[in-house]
Amino acid sequence: MSGRGRTALRGLAALGAALGLPLALLALWWVASEDSTHVYLPPLRDILEAFGRVWFSETFVGDVVPSLRRLGIGLGIAFVLGVTGGYLLGRSPLLRGLASPALAYARALPPPVIIPVLLVAVGIGETTKIVVIALGALWPILLNTCDGVRDVDEVARETAAAYRLTGWTRRRLVLRAASPRVFAGLRQALGLAIILMVVSEMLMSTDGLGFTIVQFQRSFALPEMWSGVLLLGVLGFVLAKLLELVERHALRWHRGMTGRQESST
Repeated sequence: MSGRGRTALRGLAALGAALGLPLALLALWWVASEDSTHVYLPPLRDILEAFGRVWFSETFVGDVVPSLRRLGIGLGIAFVLGVTGGYLLGRSPLLRGLASPALAYARALPPPVIIPVLLVAVGIGETTKIVVIALGALWPILLNTCDGVRDVDEVARETAAAYRLTGWTRRRLVLRAASPRVFAGLRQALGLAIILMVVSEMLMSTDGLGFTIVQFQRSFALPEMWSGVLLLGVLGFVLAKLLELVERHALRWHRGMTGRQESST
């Protein structure tokens, strides 16, 4: 079999492994809820019917797209600030020592706690929701980047200095060496950002996925509400897989160094 054929087979096997358990759980849910007459636990058949009717309509553009835009902007801000701050803290023991108590305090605060503070300081608006997402997603990226920069091999640093590489080139080498930890932080940040996106929209929005789910719940449109929950899970799954694809492409050099096979990731 050609290399392209083996790659296609590995891709199909990975897709089957990724979708197998979710599809099995959906099948189990379908069977278990088939005869349900419980008002709060409608049959999956009704939920899927509501899913197609609600989300394959203008509701997707009016509510899901704004949510994804907030998520992207907030996560992007967290990534830039987290990588920059983590690099500076990782390279400077003095700065790390000074900032450690404040970082430990901020890290221990549950991100939703800052929502009332931001409501007073910034008010209700698009900015507040983006700031909530960015602040919550910041810490995993910052702390993992800091640890990744600290763990860069000292021999590599000294070699780069011996070859008189420019400061910009040395910084790029350090960040490249720290990139596995940066992506680890980004994976954690994505999950937090989705949670904060939904919470902020439930509490202080007039559009978005979180707001729409709450509106369905308040109007007792329960199949529609469950379809929103289902959509959130699908979006989280798809975004995690997209991030995984980016990570696999960006860290090909790392898998080669550690001897890991693509099929095992």
